[in-house]
Amino acid sequence: MPGCFKKTLFALASLISFVSFILIVVAMGTPKWMTGKILCKTGADLVNATDPELVKFIGEIYYGLFRGGKIRQCGLGGRRSKFTIFPHMVKKLNTGLHVMIIIFLCVAIFFSLVSFGFCILNAIKVPYRAINGPAGACLWNFLAGGFVVLAVTSFMAAVKLHHLTERIANFRENVFRFVILEERFEDCFWICVASATAHAVNLLLIAISGIHFPKIKTKTEEVNVTAEDIMY
Repeated sequence: MPGCFKKTLFALASLISFVSFILIVVAMGTPKWMTGKILCKTGADLVNATDPELVKFIGEIYYGLFRGGKIRQCGLGGRRSKFTIFPHMVKKLNTGLHVMIIIFLCVAIFFSLVSFGFCILNAIKVPYRAINGPAGACLWNFLAGGFVVLAVTSFMAAVKLHHLTERIANFRENVFRFVILEERFEDCFWICVASATAHAVNLLLIAISGIHFPKIKTKTEEVNVTAEDIMY
């Protein structure tokens, strides 16, 4: 049986792995990865709008991995609309990159659950095989955190290098053209960052569990037995 200190660390690590699993699932299902402000350039150019008048042509957009919405401001008031990434819009985006982000997160979910199971196992007993012990728990945490990092990095590349927000804003816009004035990474993006950080914390906890602290020994008094003691 593992010691009390080791049990506590692995129990905490299992809890963190489960929380990471929940965080990734919530992040994937929520359409708030990015928000931004979009300018209806076509409308602004038609009326030759000056700086004070540009407010009438500035709308908003938000989206996640599967759906989102926007407010179009083209001089005649705001028009709200919602959209889904699949199955049509994704063809206008960098399809391979977007699908890879989802796959990375799904793999991270799987490894988070495996990590949870291995941490529970190590909290209950000392496994006979090394792969089932702390080494295995480290491996699964490293893989889970690594795939989350890959997903986050890929999403940043899609936004910054492949102009994801602009492509989504102009999807099926035949008359008006929108340009991006401002874009911000929102809660769901940072939730994924927190998930990767959680697995890094787990690696630290598992490393600490392998440290062998010196045991405190109490000195026993030496008993001198003499010939007189034996006689009595």
